[in-house]
Amino acid sequence: MAENEKKTGTDIDVKKDSVLDTQRGRTSIDDVVVAKIAGIAAREVSGVHDLGGGAARMVGALRDSFNAGTDVRQGVDVEVGETEAAADVAIIAEYGVAIHELAEAIRQNVIDAIESMTGLKVTEVNVVVHDVNLPKDENEDEEESAAPRVN
Repeated sequence: MAENEKKTGTDIDVKKDSVLDTQRGRTSIDDVVVAKIAGIAAREVSGVHDLGGGAARMVGALRDSFNAGTDVRQGVDVEVGETEAAADVAIIAEYGVAIHELAEAIRQNVIDAIESMTGLKVTEVNVVVHDVNLPKDENEDEEESAAPRVN
């Protein structure tokens, strides 16, 4: 018999209470909540420059230009069931970081955050690296500030 089941006197399998479904009531956690938690947790990892692919970042830039604030869900897609959750996180990595180690750190931080804050079991966190942020070249800065070559 499974760990979360118990036998009653009538031999009917009854599920024990879960963290989200108890004898005193039921807790539902919306996808938006889990996506925000995942987005914040991913951004906390050193080596993440930004979240999202090209289109998501463009929409984010437009939103920022209207002072609508940062959408912490940008670049995050989640599926939330009754007791489990899965997340896809799209990132822009900083140049020079070990991407495989960065992905594992993101995965672990997102799992820890979602599980500790919601009680949901995270089944998977997929990390997609869309780009690498290159450091600004010092010569580019000097050229931009120099006087124009022609009048």
